Amino acid sequence: MSHVTTTRRPPRVGDAPIFKYTLIGLVLLLVAFFIVAPLAVIGIQAFSKGLPYFLQTIADADTRHAIGLTVLTALIAVPLNTIFGVAAAWAITKHDFRGRRILTILIEIPFSVSPVVAGVAYLFVYGLQGIFGPALDSAGLKILFALPGIVLASMFVTAPFVARELIPLMQAQGRDLEEAATSLGAGGLRTFMSVTLPNIKWAMLYGVVLCNARVMGEFGAVSIVSGNIRGQTNTLPLHIELLYQDYNAVGAFAAASILAALALVTLVAKVLLERQGAGRRNRPATLAGNTSEMNS
Repeated sequence: MSHVTTTRRPPRVGDAPIFKYTLIGLVLLLVAFFIVAPLAVIGIQAFSKGLPYFLQTIADADTRHAIGLTVLTALIAVPLNTIFGVAAAWAITKHDFRGRRILTILIEIPFSVSPVVAGVAYLFVYGLQGIFGPALDSAGLKILFALPGIVLASMFVTAPFVARELIPLMQAQGRDLEEAATSLGAGGLRTFMSVTLPNIKWAMLYGVVLCNARVMGEFGAVSIVSGNIRGQTNTLPLHIELLYQDYNAVGAFAAASILAALALVTLVAKVLLERQGAGRRNRPATLAGNTSEMNS
């Protein structure tokens, strides 16, 4: 007579139903109070005086200028940081050189430095009393309290986003496909466009989405280098603060609703990109498929 032995799975922490549902309820409660409630208040207050007042606030000249400046900053900073992120990830993962670990640490510095500190640092570098300030002033170039300073500050705080998404993925993919393409006679640009880019495109787009959201919502660094001049160097986050300081709370909430809508769009884009495998489920293209493209 055979005896069937069964092994019981050891109990896991939190298996008890009362613990599991209590934990889920606590998380939902915190999400409701700290995330959903503020977003709901923004929407309610933005339309508290009706749709005409909301549209009037958005159509105000200073608000339109702030929105345009924010969009322009994103259109400049995001592509430049995308190029930087791809180049940095390529250098770190596809090449061996001294200081590679130091380069990785340097790229992540903006994550550990306060944006306000970064803005003050730019003052001491490009300001009139800074390192390059007198030379720039004599050449007639204005960096601070103008668009270039806003772009530079935005680029600093968002520099790691694309690189941070690409480096782990490209390390996991290795160098075999690029080396095979090179051995078949493909140049650097052809190798990147035909082999590397198809394998990293979802992770790159994921980093671009996060970078764009941060650029449009950046406050600390931009508030230092822009001078906070109404109708000239005010981005949308700075304009919201000015409206609130002018005791125009409804106008501030109306302008803030644009950033809230951007956050929701970013969240949807993030979910869609994750579903496509941005940096997580992305599988490297087969060697045969890529080499056949280069041979055709």
